[in-house]
Amino acid sequence: MTKRDYYEALGLSKNASSDEIKKAYRNLALKYHPDRVPAEKKKEAEERFKEISEAYEVLIDDEKKANYDQYGHSGVEGAFKQGGFTWQDFHHFDDIKDIFGEFDLSDLFRGFGLGDNISGGSFGSGRRRSGLRRGNDLEYQIEITFDEAVFGAEKTISIPRHETCDECGGSGARPGSKSQRCQACGGRGQVASSSGFFNIVRTCDRCGGEGSVINTPCQRCNGTGRVRTKRNIKVKIPAGVDSGSRLRIHGEGEAGERGGGRGDLYIFIRVRPHDIFERHDTDIFCEVPIDFATAVFGGEIEVPTIEGRIKMKIPPGTQSGRIFRLKAKGIAHLHDRGRGDQLVRVQIDVPTDLNQEQRRLLKEFAGASGGYSGPLSKSFLDKMKKLFV
Repeated sequence: MTKRDYYEALGLSKNASSDEIKKAYRNLALKYHPDRVPAEKKKEAEERFKEISEAYEVLIDDEKKANYDQYGHSGVEGAFKQGGFTWQDFHHFDDIKDIFGEFDLSDLFRGFGLGDNISGGSFGSGRRRSGLRRGNDLEYQIEITFDEAVFGAEKTISIPRHETCDECGGSGARPGSKSQRCQACGGRGQVASSSGFFNIVRTCDRCGGEGSVINTPCQRCNGTGRVRTKRNIKVKIPAGVDSGSRLRIHGEGEAGERGGGRGDLYIFIRVRPHDIFERHDTDIFCEVPIDFATAVFGGEIEVPTIEGRIKMKIPPGTQSGRIFRLKAKGIAHLHDRGRGDQLVRVQIDVPTDLNQEQRRLLKEFAGASGGYSGPLSKSFLDKMKKLFV
C-alpha cells in the first residue's frame, strides 16, 4: 500500500509554517479521535489518527522535515526505531494533552517510548505505584531574641504530628494479622479502562495504589499505621539568622501512612526587636547621644556593642548626625566567613533645663561668636547670599 504524502495527509502546502502544521494536526486529531466517531467507523478513525500523528511527528521537527522534503518517505525511515513509524516514535504528548485535556492521560504518557507494553493503540505503564506515600511536611514559626539571632541558640519546640504506630509498627494491620492482596486490581495497584482508541491506566480506588488491603485493621491507629502525638524537638539556630529565615530539618515532619517515609520540618524565624540596635543585613546600627562640650572639644564616649561596651573617640567639632563605623562589630555572615560592621550615629543632646550660671555662660558664648557657631551655619549663610544676589 502506497503511503500518503505527509502534507496531503494534513491538508497542507509544502511551505506551511509550524503554526499551520500544529493547527491542522489539532483540528484533524479532534475530528478523527475514535471516541468522536460512530462505532462502525472506529477502525478507520484509528488508522487515520495514526496517519496524521506520523505526519505531524515528521513535519513539526525541522531536521526530519528537511530530510522528508528532499528524499520523501525514504528520508525519514531511519528516524523511526523499527524502520517505520510506531507510537513509540511519537514525542509530542503535550499536543495531544492540549486537545484531549478532559482525560487523565498522565499514566498513558508514561507508556509512550519507555519500553512498556504498547500494542494496537493500547497505552499504559502496567506498573503499580512505586514506594509508599511520604508523610507531609510541617511548618513551625519560632520567635527568638536579637541576641539569639546574632550568636545562635538551641531551642526545644513541641510539635504535634503523626508518628508511626508502635502497636502495629506502621503496617496498619492488627498484630498477628497481615494485609491481603487487593482483589480489584490483582495486587498491581492500577486498573485499566478503555476509552475508544486508548486504554487508560489509573490508580486503584480500592487499595489506593498499594496493591494490598487491610481486612483486620490495628485498633490503635485504625489501619493508618500512625497515631497523633506531640514530640519535643531540639532545634539549632545558627548564628546570623534573621526574620524570614527558614530552617529545614530533614525527617522531622509527619510519618507516612503504613510505613511511608517522614516528611521534613520547616522552621520559620521571627526576631524580636532590640531596644538599642537595628539590623541592616549583617550591619548593626545604633544612635548614641553626646553632650555639647564633647562635640566641640572632642573626647571619649562609651558605646554599646553586641559583645559589651567599648570606648570610642569623638574628634573635636563633631556634628550631630555624624556616623562612625566600627569594623567587624556586626553580625556573622550566615553562609560565609566574616562579620558586618556596627554603625554609630551620634546625636548632640541639647540641654533643656539650664540653671542661671549655665544660661549666663551660653549667652556670653553666643555674643562672642557673633551668631556664627560652626561650619554648617557658614555653609548655609553662603548659600543664602548666592540665592538672593
